[in-house]
Amino acid sequence: MKKPLNEKGLATRREVLGDAYVDRALENADAFSWPLQELVTGFCWDAIWNRPGLPRKTRSLINLSMLMALNKPHELKAHIIGALRNGCTQEEIREVLLQGAVYCGVPAGVDAFRVAREALAEARASGLIPDAGEGDA
Repeated sequence: MKKPLNEKGLATRREVLGDAYVDRALENADAFSWPLQELVTGFCWDAIWNRPGLPRKTRSLINLSMLMALNKPHELKAHIIGALRNGCTQEEIREVLLQGAVYCGVPAGVDAFRVAREALAEARASGLIPDAGEGDA
């Protein structure tokens, strides 16, 4: 039986990643993986993301650099969209990925930019950000 999740953490998780993403993660969890959902929701999304020391925008940019360094494209994509929800601009995201390309290596940068382009296309399609015009990121 699935135990209830930390309510504050779940609310933050939904605000950053979106209902559809979170709903998929929860629906796909089974008896074996449900404890991971409890851990992620309670520790990541409440104990860390709800701390007062850093704004969500800053936490998002930090996550992008770490996920790029760890070569976690699925999570990177989700957190790029989350970064947009948290007020990060496309330019800020690009700058984090450029800096990461220097410190993590160019292949990591190439992969991160590929993932970012996919995430930005999804964000445009969903109306989260406007369509890019000439000169836009």
